[in-house]
Amino acid sequence: MMLLGLGDIEAFPFIDPPDRRYINDGFRLLHELGAVDKNNRITKDGRRLARLPVDPRIGRMLLAADREKSLHEVLIIASALTIQDPRERPLEAQQAADEKHKRFADEKSDFIAYLNLWDYYHEQSRHLSNNKLRKICRKEFINYLRMREWHDIHGQLLAQVRNLELTPNKPEADYEAIHRALLAGLLSNIAHKDEREQKGPPQKKQRRKPLAEYLGARNIKLAIFPGSSQAKRPPKWIMASELVETSRLFARDVAQVDPRWIEPLAGDLVKRTYLEPHWEKRAGQVAAFEQVTLFGLLIVPRRKVNYGPIDPELSRELFIRHGLVEGELRCDAPFFTHNRELLEEVALLEAKSRRRDILVDEETLFAFYDERLPQNIYSEKGFNKWHKQAEKEQPKLLFLERESLMQHEAEDVTDRDFPPVFDYQGMPLPLEYHFEPGHPADGVTVQVPLTALSQLSPEPFEWLVPGLLKEKLIALIKAMPKAIRRNYVPAVNFAEAALEAMPIRQQSLTGAFSHQLHRISGTAVPAEAWQPENLPAHLQMNFRVLDEQGKVMAEGRDLARLQQQMAGEVRESLHNTPDSEWEREGLTSWAVAELPESVALTRHGLNVNAFPAYSDEGDSVALRLYESREAAMAAQRRGVMRLFMLENRDKIKYLQKNLPGIKTACLHYVSIGKCDELTDSIVRAAVDASLFASEGLPFSEAQYQRQAEQARGVLIEQGNRIAGLVGDILASYHRIQKQLKGAVQPQWLNSIADIREQLEKMMQKGFVSQVPLVWLEHLPRYMQALERRLEKLRSDPERDRRLLLDMQPLWQRYWRRCEEDESCTDETMQRFRWLLEELRVSLFAQELGTIETVSVPRLEKQWKALTR
Repeated sequence: MMLLGLGDIEAFPFIDPPDRRYINDGFRLLHELGAVDKNNRITKDGRRLARLPVDPRIGRMLLAADREKSLHEVLIIASALTIQDPRERPLEAQQAADEKHKRFADEKSDFIAYLNLWDYYHEQSRHLSNNKLRKICRKEFINYLRMREWHDIHGQLLAQVRNLELTPNKPEADYEAIHRALLAGLLSNIAHKDEREQKGPPQKKQRRKPLAEYLGARNIKLAIFPGSSQAKRPPKWIMASELVETSRLFARDVAQVDPRWIEPLAGDLVKRTYLEPHWEKRAGQVAAFEQVTLFGLLIVPRRKVNYGPIDPELSRELFIRHGLVEGELRCDAPFFTHNRELLEEVALLEAKSRRRDILVDEETLFAFYDERLPQNIYSEKGFNKWHKQAEKEQPKLLFLERESLMQHEAEDVTDRDFPPVFDYQGMPLPLEYHFEPGHPADGVTVQVPLTALSQLSPEPFEWLVPGLLKEKLIALIKAMPKAIRRNYVPAVNFAEAALEAMPIRQQSLTGAFSHQLHRISGTAVPAEAWQPENLPAHLQMNFRVLDEQGKVMAEGRDLARLQQQMAGEVRESLHNTPDSEWEREGLTSWAVAELPESVALTRHGLNVNAFPAYSDEGDSVALRLYESREAAMAAQRRGVMRLFMLENRDKIKYLQKNLPGIKTACLHYVSIGKCDELTDSIVRAAVDASLFASEGLPFSEAQYQRQAEQARGVLIEQGNRIAGLVGDILASYHRIQKQLKGAVQPQWLNSIADIREQLEKMMQKGFVSQVPLVWLEHLPRYMQALERRLEKLRSDPERDRRLLLDMQPLWQRYWRRCEEDESCTDETMQRFRWLLEELRVSLFAQELGTIETVSVPRLEKQWKALTR
């Protein structure tokens, strides 16, 4: 095709004579209507447009309608747009006219109203004479002469389009086809609703709803003409046949449009902007977000596109940096595997030594690939195609060498100092090294199979790995209180001297270090001087718990907390042991001659120990495997008790019905729980006292039968004794509760609140079977101490307040710890809990005596030892 010249412009009837200003305006319009392409060449539509003696925008609609198969409808609308609106609206009859014209309106488009009017007029013309047709037009507020003019222009346009070999459609066109064709000629008359709300003080209520604000082409502001069918429910995007300025700029003949129609029709008129170029691993290419505007209107706000062909240079750089240097390319080529393994090997040396001076920087790696890759490679697809051919000619073209990756040799980083596995009592646990301060996994991470978690004790892991041990010893000295730390200066010398003589992993790290520091300096290190929890994270072992498939289930540096947190999951994994002789259900009698201390299992490729025990299942017992000896012991106690109760149902029923004083005890228990619960807990406590008084837990059938026989003889006696004990406890509890009711003096408030909390903790639902019998027998004394405290409170509340302030921090720390984890079930923690009750006796009712010497300083020391 020829370039568009002055003579070509003159060939278009809608362009004025060759004045430069008119030529520029006409040239811009030709572009807008698709008459010329981006190279200024006349298009096929441009030549057709030149042969249509109408407004070029109308011509553009007709040409587009032919492609959309909506020429029949668009011819009617286009011819209507060339004349004055045939609908009349005289001032004296505006409302009547609106009512008549309402029948032609469409809820989405004013252009459809022309089609409805056309169909109505021609339907009437087929049945009425001209005179009657004139009368009905007058009655309906329709201008008869303009309708005739419309009809004539339609006929002329129809003839013109047929000369251009365009054929009107016979099937009725849909909304989209009609309005896409109209939009082709009205691209400069599009607008979208301005969603930005002007914030300010509330306006007075207006009688008329304000018109919606629209933003049009070239940043003009407009509104829909109030007479339009779209004015009441303004759509988000509109097009208009014309923009008319009266009191403000109004859009007339409005229809709602889909913004997705605009871009294909606008062609080269749109402007494209690309934002945030980035590498996408999944797609294997550089992507960006494209914004598309037309005449300043944003029609595509954010669309992801392939950025490679748009900016090959930047895309190539991003491809090399992310795909090859950072290893995000999906590639199974030998060079890629080799290079990643080599980089990981050198990076591991840095992680172990905790230095960033071994591996070369990324710019060196970038330069390596940049030198070898062609300039037109910027995506995974293109790279794979190229390197397959390139490697046939140069097999080692993209292979890195170890020497080129290392700035110096790391002779001090050896497997001896930084081993790949941690040997825990013959169980090899993989180690992972990570160097990123602040990261949760910074330092050394040991990978622990779920079923092996409960087997571990924290002491061996305090030693970390040999390569970090010296740094940890120095940090331990520096974390000491200043008064103690000054005995071991310089810390480096003391750490080195102690390290040479310390037996690795044979005891706790702080214990061994204390011994060596005492030996070297002659000064003993008090246990409270050590503060290992304050050390940097990389000097504390990180534990990562994995399931059978290698999925991370939990992670942290507190092994005891992890073991408590994951106890249920560990137990569940052991219960799901397939075909195990130690997993049986529905038992009502002893199932095996003797339970072994532990059972060896293979899990995650490692040998772990599980501990068999009987489990209480209510109507039966089960034989199950447990994660620790402590858990197995607790389950065995409950399971053996349930087994005895199932085998001796008659005695149990008799005891339940004949407990002495149970009715009175139930009345006192009513504020805590139900009578049945109290009865059952007394019976369980009696069974516990009868079965395990002499020999402890049985693990063989012979021992169980012997203990069961002895228990049957003393069960009723024990039941009566415990029922009497519980009756006394509940009677005291009832008396104290009565004293706590009623008005309380202000100076007593804190003390009374503390007493109520003490009672609540001690007298919980089912307390009889929950409190070990050895401590249950002391509850009457604790109740007596409470009554004595209430007596003394009335006479000397200030003394009670002072004593409460002394012991309250210990009390609160204990119960806060119980809320955070399940460590309170531990036997040592349970003993501490009841020593707190003994402390209360010694402070508030010293005359009653305690089972051992207790004081606040003694219990503070015990607490530090328990929670260290």
